[in-house]
Amino acid sequence: TVYDHDTFSKDDKMGDAEFEISTFIETLRMNVTGLANGTVIKRIHPSKHNCLADESCIYYSNGKIIQDMILRLQNVECGEVEISLHWIDLPGSKGL
Repeated sequence: TVYDHDTFSKDDKMGDAEFEISTFIETLRMNVTGLANGTVIKRIHPSKHNCLADESCIYYSNGKIIQDMILRLQNVECGEVEISLHWIDLPGSKGL
């Protein structure tokens, strides 16, 4: 759920958006050593089963796997939100 931020009044709900994270997790588990910077690993196309407004690419950049996406908000007249997923391993965590 996406909300706006109001300083002097209650924040307003702007809409909802969902995305499937499993493809991103699968890509994180792949062996990506040796890939050139900027290499696109997977492409996810918009469909009626996701909220993607445009094609979303999972790519390799500076030793990290990143997914950028533009999500079309639902339950609202119009609107989009742009997000970028990055995996961060925390010290002491078990990882994937």
